[in-house]
Amino acid sequence: MTDTLIRDDATSSSAPTIRELTDRQFTERYGCDRFTASIIVHRLHYVVEHMSTGFLREAFSPIIRDWYDFACTVSGPPEDGYPMSVVSDGLPVFSGTMADAVRNSIDEYGPENLQEGDVLIANDPYRVGTHVNDVCFIRPIFVDGRPVSFVTLRAHQMDIGGVVPGGFSAIKKDVYENGLVIPPMLLWSRGVPVRSTFSLIFDNSRFGELLLPDFMSINQQLKLGESLIREDIARYGLGAYSGALKYACDVSAERMAAAIAQLPDGDYTGSGLIDADGQDDTLEFPVQVTIRKRGDRIEADLSGTSEQARTSINAGILDAKAAIGVALTLLLDSKTPFTSGTWRNIDIVAPEGTLLSALPPEGPTMLFWEASAALGTAVFEALNPVLGTRGVAGDYGSTNNHTAFGRTADGKKWTRAGLLGAGSGPRGGTEIGDGDSCTTLFTLNTMDPAVEAIEHDAPVVVLRKDRLIDTGGAGVHRGGAAAIKDTLYMTDAEHYSNPSRTKIPSGVGANGGAAGPNGAVWIFPPEESAAGARGRRTGLVDLGGDVYRATTPVAGVLDPESKRLDPEDGVYFYRASQPIWHTRAGAVFRYLTNGGGGWGDPALRDPEAVLKDVRDEYVSVEAAAATYGVVVIGDPATDPEGLSIDQAATAALRSATT
Repeated sequence: MTDTLIRDDATSSSAPTIRELTDRQFTERYGCDRFTASIIVHRLHYVVEHMSTGFLREAFSPIIRDWYDFACTVSGPPEDGYPMSVVSDGLPVFSGTMADAVRNSIDEYGPENLQEGDVLIANDPYRVGTHVNDVCFIRPIFVDGRPVSFVTLRAHQMDIGGVVPGGFSAIKKDVYENGLVIPPMLLWSRGVPVRSTFSLIFDNSRFGELLLPDFMSINQQLKLGESLIREDIARYGLGAYSGALKYACDVSAERMAAAIAQLPDGDYTGSGLIDADGQDDTLEFPVQVTIRKRGDRIEADLSGTSEQARTSINAGILDAKAAIGVALTLLLDSKTPFTSGTWRNIDIVAPEGTLLSALPPEGPTMLFWEASAALGTAVFEALNPVLGTRGVAGDYGSTNNHTAFGRTADGKKWTRAGLLGAGSGPRGGTEIGDGDSCTTLFTLNTMDPAVEAIEHDAPVVVLRKDRLIDTGGAGVHRGGAAAIKDTLYMTDAEHYSNPSRTKIPSGVGANGGAAGPNGAVWIFPPEESAAGARGRRTGLVDLGGDVYRATTPVAGVLDPESKRLDPEDGVYFYRASQPIWHTRAGAVFRYLTNGGGGWGDPALRDPEAVLKDVRDEYVSVEAAAATYGVVVIGDPATDPEGLSIDQAATAALRSATT
């Protein structure tokens, strides 16, 4: 098996830092003074955010409009190595692969074949990263007949063909089932739409009525980006503009190199797990990383990771690069500007054909972010012990992606792709404070879709969207509480449910904190009461008691009789035991995410913080005593403001447990 090595150009540790350069040296290196370079970079950040705002305002696709599933970047010319100098506040899994996406697409198509007004597109995961629904739109900017910069927008398309409407599924067995693969090709040529390319896409995808207006908006945002960049070039000169692009990347590289240098030299190993693929539950898919740190460089070795899965849960090597880079950035210096230079001192070694370096045609990638998130967990697990107080606890691990479709009473087809699962969930605690309970995976940076938007576009009712008590990993700083979401389906429906990480905790602890517990997914049958109309319920689904006994488990480690969570002695229920889950009108899907990990010894948590958690129903009275050694008096349900701490009993309990 051949090894794949991804290596960026190293910067000599003996070279002077940017701060150490004299004004003359700086100008000679970057073609402008420090102030001008800084101004240009800040103006470019305005460019990508202006593009993002415009696209979000105009988007027709719900996954863009409601979830912010896109990102914008600006890169430099081929002769400078396509430096990606600024990114929008979009998805890190997009931004982390877009530098390579631009380089690979332009090099393959040939920069000499580009013309002003062209828009080049590509979506092949093995060329540009992520999955086929994520299409890269690249517009060159010409000065004196040569491309001097590229403005890029990558956006998720609602459908790009394949055997599953919307694409989100873990059961697709090869790239041919996965969806239309687009190599680098023109969508606009010299400003004119390329009809054959449009036809190729629309002849092979559903929801063309959503794709077409989004394509048109994307083209306008790229033109806007070009016009704003041309203003910068006209104002400051091409030399200053090009120098500022290189300057931005060098600043990131220097900061991250300095952060890496603070980590003790050594080899550190961590692991994560994807429960199963979409074929059966006979195989698990472990992820392993060995971080070898020497001086100001890191080598991340993925040897030991499982072979690529038999279905579309794989990630590509570019996705692995993004996950490692984002995790290291978060752990070592989260304030480092995100550019293609950020990970210059990080090398990645991976055997070919693994879960994280899948190859076509038998290694399809669709749920790539789940495998790459497991890799991020592995990096956390590897480095948290050596980072100590600087460690970061893990998050909820899986978006529990869910797609459903069916017909309304009048026979109209409906589909809701990707946004009906748990979606958002908790992060882990840090030395700064408790983990948030409603955010996205650390490798993502998206919005939490509004309930009104979800219900507007599908015949569903979100009955419950909340956090569950006693589900945050314990610590001086508690992990975020697990999210629980109950969705009622008003019609008969078919579902693809994709919870990937329910066997072991994804919310790993840090600095002595406890891991967050794992979640599960259940289907509650329709109510049988004659008082409830078909497709409706007379009340919420309960949380306690024997409520799960009548459910159909979809995923999780559960007691086989009561169907309640039982991580110690339970049985694993396999998420694709039914490749397509069929429900009758009135059924309810319940998603419970994993909990965020805790940071620090729980016995040292401030009793007043525990009291506040009990009042706010993050922690029960019983768990306050058992987990934190804090005795709380009162009833949070009937008199939350009347709660108090029994100081003597707390002191005695904490003394007995230390």
